[in-house]
Amino acid sequence: MIIYLVGISCVGKTTIGKTLAEKIGYSFYDLDEEIQNYYQKPIERIQDECLTMNGYREKASIVLDMLFSKKVDSVISGTPSGLKFSYLQVYKRHKDKDLFAICLNDSFENVLDRLTFYDKDSNPITESLDESKKKTYLKEIRADYNFFKDSYKRADFQIDIRNMRLENIPEMILEAIGMNELMPAVNTR
Repeated sequence: MIIYLVGISCVGKTTIGKTLAEKIGYSFYDLDEEIQNYYQKPIERIQDECLTMNGYREKASIVLDMLFSKKVDSVISGTPSGLKFSYLQVYKRHKDKDLFAICLNDSFENVLDRLTFYDKDSNPITESLDESKKKTYLKEIRADYNFFKDSYKRADFQIDIRNMRLENIPEMILEAIGMNELMPAVNTR
């Protein structure tokens, strides 16, 4: 089975995906990392080589196609446009009973608190956010969500993670797809 996580940037796809995969013994793939490994360069450098973002997405969707084609039990952390553009075509081509798209949803304020920044070479950088910058980024987060929200409706399941503890989210996902038997029993002693 493949569990494909989608949602806006910094919603928690990678963190939740790693936690879920670890708990159920699946392989974990971060699509951004896999793209960088495949093309042997940082995301932004790949994007700079493409004339448009759609050109980049077409290149990136080749990697998604390879991950889906492995047909191994895995959790894949996708991109914000994971069910749109060329990614959607790949998803549709592979869609069967063993591929589930899960859209993670959280409040814009929680996403703002998790914002991460990177330089052109995908190295993390620190950016301090004053109130003015917070308002600007919050506006951008809303705009991103509004741009992608129709594509998120294509997901098999919507999981609202607002006010949820990280350790409870994998169980919510498995319960939604009817696979909660994959969660190991917790010893309560």
